[in-house]
Parts: sequence; structure tokens; C-alpha cells
Amino acid sequence: MDRGDRIIACCSNLLLSVSIGFLLFSVVSSQIPLGSKLTVEEYNYWFSSNKDYAIGFLNFSDQYIFGVRFNAIYIPSSEQTAIWTAGWNVKVSSKAYFELSLTGEMILFDPAKGKIVWQSKTGNTSVESAVLLDDGNFVLLNRNKSAVWQSFESPSDTILSGQSLSVGQSLRASSRSSLTSYYSLHMNVSGEMQLRWETSIIYWTVGGPQSAVRAMLGSAGILQLLDQQYKAVWSVYGEDHNDSDVKFRFLRLDSDGNLRIYSWENNATSWRTVWQAIINQCDVFATCATNGICTLNASDSYVCWCPFRSTRDSNSECLIPYKPSCKSGSSMILHEHMYLYGIYPPNNTVVQTNLQQCRSMCQKDPSCHAASFINNGTPQCHMMKSRYVGGQSNPSLGSVTFIKTCSDPIAVLPPPVPALRKVSQKICVACLLEVAAASIVVFFMLQFSIGVYLFRRRKHMMQKSALPHIVPNATGCIVFSYSEIKDLTDNFKQQIGQNVFKGMLPDNRLVAVKDLNASIDERRFRAAVLKIGSIYHKNLLRLDGYCYQSGRRLLVYELAKYGSVDKCLEEPRMCKRLTWRKRMDICLSVARAISYLHTGCREFISHGNLKCENVVLDDELEAKVSEFGLRTIQAEASSSGGLAETDVRDFGKMMVVLITGCQNADEACYLSYDKWVKAEKEMAMDQRIAVGADSEELERALRIAFWCLQDDERMRPSMGEVIKVLEGTLTVDPPPPPFAHNQQWPPDDESPSESYSAL
Repeated sequence: MDRGDRIIACCSNLLLSVSIGFLLFSVVSSQIPLGSKLTVEEYNYWFSSNKDYAIGFLNFSDQYIFGVRFNAIYIPSSEQTAIWTAGWNVKVSSKAYFELSLTGEMILFDPAKGKIVWQSKTGNTSVESAVLLDDGNFVLLNRNKSAVWQSFESPSDTILSGQSLSVGQSLRASSRSSLTSYYSLHMNVSGEMQLRWETSIIYWTVGGPQSAVRAMLGSAGILQLLDQQYKAVWSVYGEDHNDSDVKFRFLRLDSDGNLRIYSWENNATSWRTVWQAIINQCDVFATCATNGICTLNASDSYVCWCPFRSTRDSNSECLIPYKPSCKSGSSMILHEHMYLYGIYPPNNTVVQTNLQQCRSMCQKDPSCHAASFINNGTPQCHMMKSRYVGGQSNPSLGSVTFIKTCSDPIAVLPPPVPALRKVSQKICVACLLEVAAASIVVFFMLQFSIGVYLFRRRKHMMQKSALPHIVPNATGCIVFSYSEIKDLTDNFKQQIGQNVFKGMLPDNRLVAVKDLNASIDERRFRAAVLKIGSIYHKNLLRLDGYCYQSGRRLLVYELAKYGSVDKCLEEPRMCKRLTWRKRMDICLSVARAISYLHTGCREFISHGNLKCENVVLDDELEAKVSEFGLRTIQAEASSSGGLAETDVRDFGKMMVVLITGCQNADEACYLSYDKWVKAEKEMAMDQRIAVGADSEELERALRIAFWCLQDDERMRPSMGEVIKVLEGTLTVDPPPPPFAHNQQWPPDDESPSESYSAL
């Protein structure tokens, strides 16, 4: 070893000693003694010494989970995602507490359930303290400062940089519902990393055979499978690997069953997906569960649709319509480019046969509900014996699916064919003249039709050539130039709302163009637009494109046929169509859309300006919420205008307007509450509604609306609770006066609690 090498070795040993010393100091300074306790009500946390991580209770859709989250000062609170949770997202009430007991056991207790909902089972392992390390690992230590238990060895749905997933360990996705998630990531004894649905369905796998013993996410953003000598046998790189500006990375099995790597850059405002295991989300088993068949839309995001039922069917489940008890026989409906599989149970009967035999076998088998035929070198018929199926539809799929349905019975016999009358064989001159005249008329109509067709085709070609740059970007949003916007709106000729103009794309799709009429930073505008464009929900108005040019900021939305709800209430003919049932359907649809923005998106989004003007109706009178996320673009969100509670209050106002028909929301709220207090709630309802509401349903609707309007925002319900009340699955108590500081109410002896004590 030369002199230079000796110097480097000496410096390395010195740095190692200093690092170990700092680590020991951080452990000692951040130790958590036995008997320490955290509660939901006190909103207290334990922190790592570098303050990058915190452990405590996290709000989760009006319930709470206990776990470790990011806490770095430059990560906003809305992005401080959980990286480990106790018991795989066990949810508790607001009275719950977590305790490191005197026996060294971690206990999560929920008084609402009256029991311990999770415990570490470390009571007899000589635990003396706990510590949250600077790498996010929560550790129980014995008197020798050795780890007895650590969160890195009991992962939930996430692993951090430097954390490994060893053979026999697994990640389990958090659930999108109250049920336990079916998705999990396993590292098996064969050296394979696998994504599974339940235990038997493997829909993604890498590695093998038997060389890898662990998976690890490196600090440079590289996910690897390592053997016993820590040699990589499989690797995948995130888009930003080796980027020194990235401080935090994590690998998470998301609730949609896909595995992703996320990165946080110091100058970013949200987590960015830099790699995902499955590019086409429809390839994830049971992506749509029982809600339909998965297909990709123009923005490459997936949607679930049901090809088996009528669009009027309000049932959220998409089930095969055939029932074995069908007495009218069965027929097989063909769906090309579709592949199905059974979900409950997740198994199919597979037979090697041809297409026609596949159809015939399923139709003859009373227990068969559907069959998918696919030929990838070996012709296979997958027969499903359950109404609960999933699958995907894509023009590139070569599979064919047959859906069994009950044949419709013949309602009436066909009318008898009348006997032909004998006609004279003499030439009818009048008849010949009529035929000649009709021929001339048909000739001119044909010429006219051809002329109209050529004119429209020429116009279409001119429009197409005038808009040569209309191509969607990665999120499906089309980037328009200002001249293209002028062309598709015919120079802003038809105004349909405040700063909103009607237009038509080259493919004849009608759109609404909104001029934001504001000066907005280009970078923030593009980032916000791409975020809004990536959001899909059937009750949210789709953003098709945008324009940022010549100082103009314009958004291009799909056009809803009947326009905004406030205009429909004003127009007598449309108002008649807004029956009580339809108005409640609108409220429920809007509630689902806002709930999705609050809890269904990767990042919380507040609408900030919810009102009847921003709810539109499509050609089937289905409600769609528009202008969501504009506060993000215009940077108008504040402590009073950018929170979930503000959206809840605005929803309450919108609901009262729909019930009363009064467009002045504040006045409608005051008057309707006054009627409710006086037990005259029927008088508060819009008298233009032809068929009145059920008294119990009206009472429930008014109660939840008044709860949404409470001055104290802490008393307002979540949108999830609103949905349950509107669906009739959750009861609601009589509300207190919602405008106590702004309105004079009747004397105390006429309070709503006394007036409605019998309810």
C-alpha cells in the first residue's frame, strides 16, 4: 500500500468512527422510554433526531391509522405520506392511543372497539426503550442497545431507500374500501419477486431461480434483487436514478395493485412516479374488481365500464346478466377484443378447443356464465362459472368473449300475412307517371345529398389542415396554439357562460373553452393543468386540452349538453325534468366527485368554488363537476378557501339550492332552516317539483345539508359521510343552528332539538 492509499484508508476509518459516534448520539438523544404514550386527541408525535420522520396517528378518511410518516420541513403536510403503519392500516377512532408499555410491548388500543387492535408481542424480550432512527426505521432496543424489533423488518406497503424485503417477507397494499386489500408483493424462496391477488393469482414476477434472497431499493433510485453476496441478479432503474438532487425515495405497493418507485426533489411540490412495474394498469388483475371491465382512455388512464347492463342500471356492481334459473333459454352475445376472468372465485375452467366449440360448450353448460377464447399458439377456451368477473377490453387484444344472457320470450305472435288480391293486367298510365315523378325526386335528392357530403368533407379537411398540431401529450391533454383556439371556437363566436365559449374539434367533438383571463406563471400553469388532466372520475368534467400562448391561459373541456344546473333551474322546460329523484341523484353524484378529489386522488385537491354554476349535466342528465383544481392554477387557495371543510360548506349550499329552487344560496339556507325549525319542511321544497319527495328522505337531506353549513368547520361531516347519508346507509341527527353568528333564530323554547324531539 502506497502513502496515498494509507492516507485514504486512515481518513475513511476516521469518517466511519465519526459517523458511528453521531449515530449513537442520535439514538441516545432520541430514546423513547417505557410507559410513553401517544393519543389522537393530543395530536402528539415522536420524531427522529434529524426531524425527517415522525411517528404518531395519521388522519385517514375520518378515521386514524398509527404509523411513521415523512416530516421534512420542505415536504408539505399534504405530501407527508405514511411509510409504515401498525397492523397493515388498522383503523381506529379519535379516542385511540398507542403505548410503549412498561413490559416493553407496543399496544394500539381503541376504546370505541373496547380492545387492543394491534400489539408487537415483544413483552418478554427485555425491551428498555424505543427510537425512531434518521433513516425512518422505528426500533425497540434492549439494555445493550441492540434491536429487538424494527419496523424495517415488519413492512406494511412501503420500503425506503436502504431497506430490504427478504425472502418470506411481503408488502400488502392499503385498501380502497373498508375490506382488507387483496394485493400483495412477495419475495419467495425461489428468488422471485411477485405481485399477487389473494394468494393464488400471480400477475407480475421477476427474478429466479433461487439466486436472489432479498429485494432492495438503493439510495440512487435502483431497485435490485440481491443474492447472498449482495450481488445484483436483477435491476431496474428509476427515471431519475443517480440524481443527486433527490433526497427521498420509496417503493410502494399502491392500492390499485401496481408497484411504483416515488421520488421527491428539493424543488418539487409533490411525489413523482419514476418507475412502475406494470405500464398498462388494465394488466393488473381485478383492477376494476366488480365494477366493470378495464379499458384505457385517450389519456392512457384506465376506466371501468360495464358492457353487460343498461346505462339506467344504478347498481354499482357489473355482473354477468345470466342466471341458471332462466326459463326462456339462453343466447350468447359476442364481444371482440375482450378478455374476461373469474374473480369470485378467481379460477376458470380452461379447455383446448376452437372458437365455435368454446361458444357451444359454454351455452350448453348451465353453470357457465361467460367464456373467453384466446389463441396464442395454443387455442384455449376459458369458461367462467361465476357472475363476478373482471377483465379488459382493448383493440389490440386478439381474444373473443361470449356473454350468456337469458333469451327474451316472444311477446306476441306475428300478424298473419294477408292474401294477395288479384290485380288487373292492364297498363296503369297514372301509375307510370307517379313512378317517373318519384324517380326524378329521388335523383335530385341523391344529388343534393352528395353535394352536402362533399361540402362537409371539404370543411372537415380544411379544419384538419388548419389544426395540424393537435396531438395529446402524455396525460391526454391536447396542447393548442392560440390561433387553433380561435379556429375551433370560430373566433369566440358563441359564448355559453362567463368567459366560456363553445367550440368543435376536428373530430367533431364539441368542447367548452374557458378563458382564465389571468396572468399565471407558465411553469405553475402547465404543472397544474397536467395534474388536472390526469384525474378521471365519471362525475368530473374531463379536461381535453389547454393553451398557453400570447399571454392567454385557456382550458378546453368536454361539453356537457344541458349546461350548468343553475341555468337548468331557471329554464322552465328543463326544470320540469329536474324531479326530486333527479335532484337527489345530482347531489349524490357531486358528493362522490368531491369525495374523490379529497381522498381518491394521489394528492388532496380542494375544489374551492363549488356551486350550481360549476355543476353541468350531460345528455343523460348525469351531473359532472367542472372547474375543479382551478384554485391550484390561480394560486387563490388560502386558509379559508382551500380546505375540505370549505368544499363541504359549499356542497351544503348547493344542496339547499337544489331542494328549494332558490338561486340565492345564502337566502335559501336561512329560509329553509327557518321552515325546518317550524316543522314546515315541505314548504321549503321547490314547489315546481311535480312529484313531491318522501318526507323521511326530505328530512334526511335537509339535516345533512345543515350539518354541512355549520359555522364551526370542525362540526361539518366529511364527504364520505355525506355520501352514506344520501345513500340511506347512515343516520343523521338533528343539526344545531348552522348560522349562529349571523342570523337571529326563534326563542330558545322553539329550538330545533325540541321541535324534532319525536324524530
